[in-house]
Amino acid sequence: MEKNNYPPPYGWNGNSPQVPPSAPPSYSQAVGGVGPSSPYTPQYHPSSGPTIVTTVVPVGPQPTHMICPSCHSEINTDTQTKPGIIAYISGAVIFMLGGFLGCCLIPCCIDSCMDVHHTCPHCDAYLGRYRR
Repeated sequence: MEKNNYPPPYGWNGNSPQVPPSAPPSYSQAVGGVGPSSPYTPQYHPSSGPTIVTTVVPVGPQPTHMICPSCHSEINTDTQTKPGIIAYISGAVIFMLGGFLGCCLIPCCIDSCMDVHHTCPHCDAYLGRYRR
């Protein structure tokens, strides 16, 4: 046996070369069926320009950190409270029960009866309403 500084070739056991084992079957071959013909490639239309995808961010009673779908700025929404349906119904019930001296207007001053409207501080776009 001659000595050289090279390792033996793949599959050589000293006397004769070994045949490498065959590759295992693919998933579609093992399970049966037809594999995908090609991977999904999204269609790009250069004439329409870049597509901007926005997601719907749920707004709550507090200012919400989001990207404005109108001006695409990263913002914290401006909020403004206005009486909602709960305030009007509560005021009507108080009035019918004999509310006097303007007691029926109390629900319009309670935060838990108010709807919260969100707008963009940069472009003043209306972004949504949180209903109570």
